[in-house]
Amino acid sequence: MAVTGILGKKIGMTQVFDEKGEVHPITVLQAGPCVITQLKTAAKDGYDAAQIGLVEFVKASRMTKAQAGHLAKTEAPPVKLLREVDFESATDGGVEVKAGDRVLVDIFAGAKFVDVIGTSKGRGFAGVVRRHKFGGGPKSHGHMFQVQGSIGASSFPSRVFPGQRMPGHYGTDQVTVRNLRIRGIDLDENLLMVEGAVPGPREGYVLISKAKAPPRERRGFSGSGTVDPLKASKKAQAKRK
Repeated sequence: MAVTGILGKKIGMTQVFDEKGEVHPITVLQAGPCVITQLKTAAKDGYDAAQIGLVEFVKASRMTKAQAGHLAKTEAPPVKLLREVDFESATDGGVEVKAGDRVLVDIFAGAKFVDVIGTSKGRGFAGVVRRHKFGGGPKSHGHMFQVQGSIGASSFPSRVFPGQRMPGHYGTDQVTVRNLRIRGIDLDENLLMVEGAVPGPREGYVLISKAKAPPRERRGFSGSGTVDPLKASKKAQAKRK
């Protein structure tokens, strides 16, 4: 499938061991199933993208007539979410896609890293200690520990600068975590296991896509191909003598 992303849900976290016996914390994601509900092209819409929907049980009464009519054009089932992702055209080496095709976790079969977009946990109204990790003031009697203190700028310019860190609403922000390594794929259950944490609570919806700027694999740092500079210099000196 030429689509580069998929909608999913965060299941939870666990850990796995690799062949060397090292432990890796992983997040299990339910990736799909999704369906392509619309293809947008540069000629008609000004850009190329594929609109995908997460197939979940949704009551027909919960859908508006506009949503039902939009999905009826491609005979797609009721979907929970709609998002747009990039897709590779046949000229770029991808498979030609069309509206109505299914999108499963097998699109990451040849990938090593993914980017995950989620919504962080909502924490309500929070102070500066919790929201901005301030150290706080003295904790002894007579002091207010979690108050940020003065925020003014003296007599000049006699105002509070924009962007000043203060108490306020904390959480429920869109967060993108890039370059999470894929540790396993379950094609039967549409599960994707990535190393590291993913924003949001359990059962939170996420958008998973192939890494746009994957890190380069390190080479020459271990194994027989590694050259020890100290040993190499001693070996060179021995040859000179």
